[in-house]
Amino acid sequence: MPANSLIELDRDHLIHPVVSWSGHEARGATVLQSASGVTLTDIEGRQFLDSFSGLWCVNVGYGHESIVEAAAEQMRRLPYATGYFHYSSEPAIRLAASLAELAPGDLNHVYFTLGGSDAVDSAVRFIRYLFNVTGRPAKKHMIALERGYHGSSTVGAGLTAIPVFHQHFDAPTPIQHHIPSPYPYRNPAGSDDASVIASSVAALRAKVEELGTENVAAFFAEPVQGSGGVIVPPDGWLKAMADTARELGILFVADEVITGFGRTGPLFGCEHDGVVPDIMTVAKGLTAGYAPMGAVLLSDTIYRAIADNAPVGKPIGHGFTYSAHPVSAAVGVEVLRLYTEGGILENGQRAGRRFGEKLRALSDHPLVGEVRVRGMLAGVELVTSKAKRTKPSPDLKLSEHLARLGLANGLIFRAFADDIVGFAPPLICTDDDVDTLISRFEKTLDDVLAIGDVRAALA
Repeated sequence: MPANSLIELDRDHLIHPVVSWSGHEARGATVLQSASGVTLTDIEGRQFLDSFSGLWCVNVGYGHESIVEAAAEQMRRLPYATGYFHYSSEPAIRLAASLAELAPGDLNHVYFTLGGSDAVDSAVRFIRYLFNVTGRPAKKHMIALERGYHGSSTVGAGLTAIPVFHQHFDAPTPIQHHIPSPYPYRNPAGSDDASVIASSVAALRAKVEELGTENVAAFFAEPVQGSGGVIVPPDGWLKAMADTARELGILFVADEVITGFGRTGPLFGCEHDGVVPDIMTVAKGLTAGYAPMGAVLLSDTIYRAIADNAPVGKPIGHGFTYSAHPVSAAVGVEVLRLYTEGGILENGQRAGRRFGEKLRALSDHPLVGEVRVRGMLAGVELVTSKAKRTKPSPDLKLSEHLARLGLANGLIFRAFADDIVGFAPPLICTDDDVDTLISRFEKTLDDVLAIGDVRAALA
């Protein structure tokens, strides 16, 4: 079908996530046609280096035939198997066992979802159920971080603390609360590690005291805040927050939907601080975007508390039609094999070192306020005054210029609305891929700086 026809059909019928609907009608879609390695090709034949892994998810890159074959073979043999009524399938069992083996500590029990948002929703439902059946029904309040992202579902959007996910959606609810992000670059308590950690711990303590520990169920945190601008906390921050939550008698939930599966270096972001959460949510890199799937991992303690206190003989009423879908699970099994036996995790760690070094070298660019990197996850915050850390005026429409000029230079990245650029390249990047990414981004920064209004705004 001709490109123009597809774009018109898209404009007339396909609703896109997290865009201005009328704005998309005016712009039209960029229709992607094929992909290989780290390169995407659109329907007009233009090629782009995908430095965002789709949506933080295609960690293993595009075009792995072994994943395609795993999915195809499973579809031929058993395309669907319900998890209801005590049924199961081999790939779901194998994937759950592999996750339990690879996950930190005693996170040995896995509930499969379709993605990250419903993984967070499932975690919330399990937490509510836990405290109800163990005689603590008042523990309903949940705390997360400002700038945090925990999905855009009805429940998760309230734990998320990015304004666009709240406006006109009646979120958050009265039992969802937020404390300041660690955000070292803009932390009022100071940017040194000790001050950032101390201020976060104090904020969590104060919020729990305000609400009453008997009323607070859990604290949710990403090891690195992704959609909030790739906020990288200091080493030791996650452990301090987990320890504080447990001291206060509340659950610690690690949202590893973005940070899991090698994105920050180790297989899971929690490993940086040696943290074992009570509950962990994953998705994205679990199947590397080749099929929809997420998961909630429960510790032995949490699982047993629910199993042993649930009403005898009564089902625990939470389930999805496509939970533990055998095709997605088969994909997940092969993706996990590629991370470990296939050397992709190791390559991501090596590439991450080069990526961080090369990206930090752009810190001297007139528009760059801060470069923050952990593994193959990075954020570049743009300013109009380095000395004052001045955020660009919205009138400059910097994010729009970045996205447009990035595409023109053959580079896809995330241009956040508050003038932060997000990167999450595939873990398969070669040295040449990293160097190409950096050179194209530097050219994009130079092209933005060449815009008269932008250059005039620099202090």
